[in-house]
Formats: sequence, structure tokens, C-alpha cells
Amino acid sequence: MYLNDRMVRFAFPASLLLSATLVLAQPTTKSKPTTASATKTASAPAKAGIDLSKAIPTDPAVKVGKLPNGLTYYIRKNAEPKNRAELRLVIRAGSVLETDEQQGLAHFMEHMEFNGTKNFPKNELVNVLQSAGIRFGADLNAYTGFDETVYQLPVPTDSANVFRQAFQILEDWAHNATLDPKEIDKERGVVLEEWRLGRGAGQRMRDKYFPLILNNSRYANRLPIGKEDVIKNFKPEVLEQFYKDWYRPDLMAVIAVGDFNVNEVEGIIREKFSRIPAVPNPKPRTEYDIPAHKDTKVVIVTDPEQPNTVVQVIYKRPEIKERTLNDLRESIKRGLFNTMLGNRIQELTQQADPPFLFGYSNYSDFLGNLDAFTSVAVAKEGNVERAIRAVLDENARVKQFGFTETELARAKQEFFTGVEQAYKERDKTRSSNYVNEYVRHFTDKEPYTSIEFYYDFLKKEQGTIKLPEVNALVDQFIRNENRAVVVMAPEKDKDKLPSVEQIIGFIDNAGKGLTAYKDETLNKPLLAKEPVPSSVVSEKPLKDIGATEWTLKNGVKVVVKPTNFKNDQILFSGTSYGGTSLYDLKDFMSARFASTLATLGGTGEYNQIQLGKFLAGKSVSAFPYVGELNEGVSGSASPRDLETAMQLLYSYLTQPRKDADVVKGFLSNQKSALQNQINTPTPARVFQDTVSVTLGNYNPRRMPLKPADLDKIDLDRALTIYKERFANAGDFTFFFVGNFDEKTLKPLVEKYLGGLPATGKPEKFKDLGIRIPAGQISKTVYRGVDPKATVQLVYSGDFTWTTDNTTQLDALAEVLEIKLIEKLREEESGVYGVGASAVYSKYPVPRYTFRIGFGCAPENVEKLVAKTQELINDLKQKGAAQGDINKFKAETRRETELQLKDNQFWLSYLANQYYNDDDLDEVLKEDEHLKKVTVESTKEAANNYFGANVARFVLMPEQKAGTSTASQQGGGKQ
Repeated sequence: MYLNDRMVRFAFPASLLLSATLVLAQPTTKSKPTTASATKTASAPAKAGIDLSKAIPTDPAVKVGKLPNGLTYYIRKNAEPKNRAELRLVIRAGSVLETDEQQGLAHFMEHMEFNGTKNFPKNELVNVLQSAGIRFGADLNAYTGFDETVYQLPVPTDSANVFRQAFQILEDWAHNATLDPKEIDKERGVVLEEWRLGRGAGQRMRDKYFPLILNNSRYANRLPIGKEDVIKNFKPEVLEQFYKDWYRPDLMAVIAVGDFNVNEVEGIIREKFSRIPAVPNPKPRTEYDIPAHKDTKVVIVTDPEQPNTVVQVIYKRPEIKERTLNDLRESIKRGLFNTMLGNRIQELTQQADPPFLFGYSNYSDFLGNLDAFTSVAVAKEGNVERAIRAVLDENARVKQFGFTETELARAKQEFFTGVEQAYKERDKTRSSNYVNEYVRHFTDKEPYTSIEFYYDFLKKEQGTIKLPEVNALVDQFIRNENRAVVVMAPEKDKDKLPSVEQIIGFIDNAGKGLTAYKDETLNKPLLAKEPVPSSVVSEKPLKDIGATEWTLKNGVKVVVKPTNFKNDQILFSGTSYGGTSLYDLKDFMSARFASTLATLGGTGEYNQIQLGKFLAGKSVSAFPYVGELNEGVSGSASPRDLETAMQLLYSYLTQPRKDADVVKGFLSNQKSALQNQINTPTPARVFQDTVSVTLGNYNPRRMPLKPADLDKIDLDRALTIYKERFANAGDFTFFFVGNFDEKTLKPLVEKYLGGLPATGKPEKFKDLGIRIPAGQISKTVYRGVDPKATVQLVYSGDFTWTTDNTTQLDALAEVLEIKLIEKLREEESGVYGVGASAVYSKYPVPRYTFRIGFGCAPENVEKLVAKTQELINDLKQKGAAQGDINKFKAETRRETELQLKDNQFWLSYLANQYYNDDDLDEVLKEDEHLKKVTVESTKEAANNYFGANVARFVLMPEQKAGTSTASQQGGGKQ
């Protein structure tokens, strides 16, 4: 695990970080659930009984108060999960408030809160929480943004001592940080390593375009990570001044949500946080904004490590503040708009020659005082004009012709289903979901209302939203003023890129010769012919784990576990041995992509677009797959839509649909993306490819995918392989977990799983003989212009498959990681994050892989590898410290407590136990296995698993002078 406990985060469109990597999946479009329009919009008149001018009501389940010193608190009782609470300390101060000599110190201050407070000296805070089963990084966490710093502490509530101690930690963070100069100097190295990890093409280009798109505002030069020279050289008193100025009660909130007594928690907060003195004559908390501009600002940046050409058009506008019920209604309209436009743009990829690799348009929050309507396209083969015009033409099509009534009806169905699901789960909503709402209320004044109110409001108001209202939004969103364009491209393509004037022309001339969108749907049953059922012929109760195994007449096994963990969730999966291992190398590519190509075609008579429209508003999913050793399907449904999910599953497995055009477009895009990676190989990609092919022993099935590999795919052969993989349901085992009644589920199982074809010939996978090479391997890759290195150490070998052994391996990983953090991070200040993890599998033969990984300065590689080896040798000679073993046991027990109440855990657990032919009650015997983890057992495990088979991989910067960095051209036009 790489630590993410102190990650610098800030609110900004993800599209602007799309640089060194390409994501070929559409993001969830965002509309702030409680935001208001800053301009007048077409609104339906209020219905009788609903006064839309009223303020949005706050959730009455939240107790909000303010102490005399100005500190605000939010408290809510919530018993999901049981015996747990989520605590937050929120400081309404971030990097934007730093002086020039403090750049990076808001974030540095966040680090120092974990390095010594009045009641928890040095690293004792982390030690205390780990001993209570709270993981450093995974649980204990914090982040620094431009405008806020948030400390996150999930804690158990069934220990009064630990629970009370958690509030002492929050109080210490608030005003008792010791800021020991020695600890500050030690932490400089850790923060610099975090800064180092962020270096790369994305950072270099961002440094160029931020000042332009943020109009040289305060935000443009106050990135939370700060400046290297400041981090290295600031004097301790400069950090102390930031702490004194901004960590004060009038800028603080304490948030507590969980399974506790509200009055008791309020008493603890009042007792502890009233001790913080109010600050006389506090420094004004300036609210910075991003100035508007009339012109279109264009910036073109290139970098030698940027593989893709990305173009983004950002229409900035004043931030929408939600205050009234009409504002709430407006936010629903924006959500509907985003959904409909997103669906249209996604459809553009469903053709033989898609105009871009990836694209979207949506309205969301931006930064500071702004929201933005953003259009993004990743160009195919560097064709900027075609890519961005395709997205902008869809924006223009809405502007010229609007959406259709049928699109709006589907979008309303989807929106309502999502809210209805949240309403149904209102007593099963996790505390972590609630705390984020109250953080946003304190930092951004975003209103929080109850799901009961919002659901009722939506039922009453969504029907009054008419198509002209939603269509009118496009004129608000797309305006020529306050517009910015960012183009990011490979350095090698610099001379091929359009000029600033050409780019502005592409945008201004979009929308020529368009026709209205045609909403093509199919109104037919998903299954033209009903399956012929086969009945359950035997039932086997699995009482210890609250499940039942059914065997159907056609040989299908079905394991069902009804739960009440969620009210509106049923999860399912099914698996069978076989997979691509059964096919020769000449068919490998067709087999590898078989399930992808089959689902791209849709199913039955429905193409993929029509299928999406047919399923709109239904809580249904099903995903068939063909892996190396097995094939299967996974999915989910609400209880109401379970039969539709079963029909979809049956249809995918029995009537795959061939769509040559869509497949051609998909493969065309994949080839283009792969060619980009070859033309501009990023350091991380080259390094990971080296690791993969080496550990895969250069087997053809482990080689990096190349464009030429896709030419080996034969669509007809792929569909034949897909049909073969699902031709015999008799050797499948299916699993259902969730809120269902077995009497209701059984006839659906008999019909849709019992109706699947069966041949009576069970299959087994083929052992392909692919193993990590034995012995010692060392490879160093020299790539990249940044002064940073990456290290991976990989131990591997044969494994005796028992639960005791897997538990010992897990323990070894945890105790080593604890020591690596202490040594490499806290003592040596040489890394930001370091991880140790064990992976083990029973098939095709039992094997284990143990990985250790970290990033660091190139000059520290050998020293830190030697320190790592020292820790491994220490484990071999002495075993783990008893305190670290206790931490592992506490963390494991706490994690299992939560897992036993989680549907996804049970689905995965049951599938794995059956797949590996392991005992089904193993999870109930965890304590027996944990008791066997001792100092001596960890010593034995270290000697067993840190053996002679070890591969060392290091990524170092290129060893040559005169490397180039990001270049820029830009300009503006009135």
C-alpha cells in the first residue's frame, strides 16, 4: 500500500489532470446536488402548497452548535456501521492563505500534526491508533486543499477509552501541535518526496496552463504542494505563524457521525474544544476569487512525456450558490442536462470510426468563485480539429435543436432511480457519506438536507420540469466570454498542432450543417423466446454462514445468502473453470477480447445504445468476462429489477450480438491509444512493462499489448470462443447475496439459470506453465527527465495452500510495512509512501508473490534498498515485534467486523471459497488462525517467503544531458 494519508488534494476538473495517462471511460457527470443558478432561468410556476422561494431545510437529524470561542460542531447518530464513528476536524484554511514565504506550509502543517502533539509526542499518535485497529493511511487520513484542511479519523465506539482518546487527538490537532524543530527538519524530506512523486508531464504542463486559465489569480500560484525551495529552507517560526494565524476556533469545525450517544459526544466536544481560546483581533480570512475575462484564453503546451493530445474548452461562470427550493429545482435540471448530453457524446464512440478516443461535456463546480461548463476530447491520431469539433457539435446540436422528450423521460427515470435508492437505503447509509456533506456545508456553505425531504421534493417537482427549461440551460452554459482553451500534446507533435487562431476558429465555427438528434429506441422484449426452466433437484443448507446451496437439473449450482445489510441491493456472480488457457496462441487475442467484443454488440436484438436506453431507470447490471483460467459473469440489481437482471444475464450468455461497426471503432481507438504509448512511452509505462514481461518470463501472453496484436483478432472467432465458454452452464456455480426472499428468487433461478444450456461435460483450465523466473534478477530502467526513482522488490515461490499460511503471509506483509514506514519514512525521511503486500493463488499451481515498493530520490535508492534488506534480515533472525503483531491482529479483527456486514465481501468470499474448494466456514475461524501468528511464526514465515527468488526493479532518470521540458505557446483574442 502506498500511503495516501497526507495527499495534497484540491477541487479541480479531472480533465485538467488528464495528461500522462489516457482514460477510455466516461466519467460520471457531476451536478452539484444542492446548487443554485446565479442567473435568471426559465422556471415553472410553483405548484399550490410548494413555495419555491423558501430556504432549503437542513436535516433535523444533525445537531449543530457553536462554542463561545466560535468553533462549530455537527453531530449525528448513525448506526451504520455498528460500533463505529467518523470524526473530522475541518480547518477553513488552505494553501490560498499562505504568504510567499509560506508556500507549501498549509500542507506541511498537516504533516506535522502526525509528528508530535502535546499529548501524543513524536509518532505516538499513529502508534496508539494502530494498536486500536485503525490503519495509517487507509483509515487515519488528511488532505490539504486550496481553501481547507481536513483531518479524518474513523474510530471504534465500543471502547470508551479509544473513543474519548480520539477526541483528544482532534483537540491536539486543533491547538496542541508541538512543532519541534528537529521533527520539522525530519519531515522536510518526506514532504519533498511527496513533491517529487508529483513531478512529471502533467505537472510541467499544469505549471504552464494554470496561470492562464486561472487568470493569474491567487489560486494559480498557490498549489497545495508548495515550492521546493520553501519546503527545504523555511524557518520553523514561519510555520508556527501559519498555525497561529489560521488554526483558530472561528475557522474550525468538529464533525462526529456514528454509533454513539449524541448528548455524550456533545459533552466531550464542549469539554475539550472550549479549552481553545478565542483569538483576539484575528487575521482576516480573505476570500479569493478568479477574475473574469472577456477574451478567449488559449494555451498550447507540449511535453516529451505526454502521450496523448488532449483539448479542453472551459466556459467559466459565477459559482452557483444554492439557498432556496427553486435553487434545488434548478440543480435537478442541470443533472438532467448533464445526463442527456453525456449519453449523446458516448454514442459517438459506437461507430466504425469514432471521432475521438474519449470525450465529454458537463457542467460542474470549478475552483474558487467559479463553476464551469467543460468540453474535453482526446484526439485520435492527433487530429485536434476532428476531436473537439465532434464534442462541440453535440453542444451546438442541443443549442440548435434541443433534447427530445424521450431523452428527458429517460434522464428523469435515471435521476429518480438514484435518489429513490438512496431513500430506500436511508437507514443503511454509511457514516462516511454523511460527514462529507457537513464538511462541504462548513467550507462552502453547501446546504445539507435529509434524503426524506429531497425524495419527497423530487417526487413532487421533477414532473413539473419541462423540456424547454432544460434546453434553455445551454445558452447559460456556453458563452464566448470568460472562456479558456487548453491543448496538451506530445512534444514531437508540436509542429503539427493548430495555432491559437485556428483553435479559436474550430470553436467558433462548430455546429455548421447539423441535423436534429434522432432518438432511436427498440421496443421489444429482451428475450424473444422464454427459457425452458429446470427445477432445483437438491438443497444443501450451509447453516454456519447463513446460506443455501441449490443444484438445478441442468447441473447449475447456485449458492444463495439472503442478508439485510442493504435494503435495495442484490449482488450476483457466476464462474466456471476454463478461460483463455484452453486456446492456442493463434487464438489468444480473439479469446482475450471475446467478452469485450460480445458485449460491445449489445445482446439479442438490442445494440449497445438501444440496450442502454432500454435499461434506463432500472437498477440493473451484468458483465460477462473471459479470464485466463475461468469465465463468468457478475452483476447487481435492486429487488424490484431482479427479474430484468436475470433476463439480461441469460441474454448475454445465450444470444450475443455481432456488431462489426462498433467493434471496428473500438479496435481503431485501442490501436490509436496503443500507438500513442509507443510513440511517446512514459517512464511509468516502460517501467511497468519491464516488470510485467520479466515476471511473466517473456511468455507471449504476458507481453505488452501492441497495435499489431489487435490485427490478430477475428470477430467471428472471438464470438465462437465466447459461445464455447458459456455453452455448458452445468459446470458453473452462481452466487446471490443481498436483500431477497429465497421463495421469490428460486423460480427466477429455475427459469433463467435452469434454462441455460448444459452439455454435462465439466471443464478444467490448462496450466500454461507461466511462472516468475527462479533466482535473482536485477533490472534498471533509465527513463524520464525528472529526478525521481521507483523501486520494486519482488519475492516469489511455491506455496502450500492453507488458511494458516495465507494468514502468516498477510501478517508478514503488515508487520514489514509498519517497520518500513518507521524506518524509510519517519527515520530516514527518504520516502513519502512505502508498501509491502502479499498475493497468493491456488491455481494453476499454488504460488505466492511478495512485493515491496516505494519512490525516492535517485541518489537514495541503494541506501533505502539496503535499509529494507536490513529489516527483512531482522525479521528472519528475530521475528516481528509483539507490538506490531498486536497491531496486525487488531486491524484484521476490526476489518472483519465490517466485512461480515457487507454484501460485496460475502459475494467475493463465497466465490473464492468455491473456486478454491476451501472450507466455507473459514471466516468464522479467524481468531484461531490469528492466535497462531506469533513472534516465532513471523520469523519462520520471513525465512520461508524471503528466499532466493527475488527480482529487483529500479526506474531511474535518463542518463543524458540537455533533456527538454514542457514548452508553451498561448495567447488571447477579444
